[in-house]
Amino acid sequence: MLPEGKVFVVTGAGNGIGRQVALELVAQGATVAAVDINAAGLTETADVAGSRITTHVLDIADADAVAAFPQTVIDAHGAVDGLFNIAGIAQPVETTLDVTPERIDRLMTVNFRGTVAMTQAFLPHLVARPDGGRVMLTSSLSAIVPVPGAAVYGASKAAVAYFGFGLAQDLRRLSPTVTATTVIPGTIWTDIVRGSAESMGIPVPLAKAFAMSPRKAAKKMIRVTMKGRASSVIGKDAHVYRTLGRISAPLADRVSYLQVGGFAYRS
Repeated sequence: MLPEGKVFVVTGAGNGIGRQVALELVAQGATVAAVDINAAGLTETADVAGSRITTHVLDIADADAVAAFPQTVIDAHGAVDGLFNIAGIAQPVETTLDVTPERIDRLMTVNFRGTVAMTQAFLPHLVARPDGGRVMLTSSLSAIVPVPGAAVYGASKAAVAYFGFGLAQDLRRLSPTVTATTVIPGTIWTDIVRGSAESMGIPVPLAKAFAMSPRKAAKKMIRVTMKGRASSVIGKDAHVYRTLGRISAPLADRVSYLQVGGFAYRS
């Protein structure tokens, strides 16, 4: 499948990776229904994207609003050909002794349940398309290797990954023309990453040196999704940690702790 002439929903399109995915899809000839909880961010995205985009303020943690949303997209564009699940929230650096039940619920509700709800809402429409459709789910490097101070965030993103893997298997039986791609990005230079680096005391130039640009990440996300790949690891650091994990899981854990833990737990 090629993006040109297709209609895609992109969550988290108000900033960061989501904005870049939306802009890149438009650049490749697609029409985008851009979704975010941040109305101002969506306006900024639309100002850059031009005419082939509509903006929709939506909280993916609101199950009722999510269930009703596909009809909004169909009313606006006539059809939907794919869904890019990118919206998510980060966890402030905190140990498991400090994280509150409320924060745990919010992380799991937005990152995991919101992704599941959006996917379930759009799947019937994608399955009904004669030429199939695409679903992309965004996991994280934290799902490959533990990151100090982000245990619950990592759990939420690991849940997304395994949901995506299972979804891909389900679709082989339900509708082979619809594919699900789970993307596991490493460090992408977004406002969230910048904020996390600053909160841990990591010098911004150092953190940015190891990060991939959102635009480059967006291009790769779109490419692997259009190809219908079941999963893809994006970013040099993610590939390094995956390789280390295959050689020795304790080694990967140790490297992660030495690289990040010294900043995360410094006080």
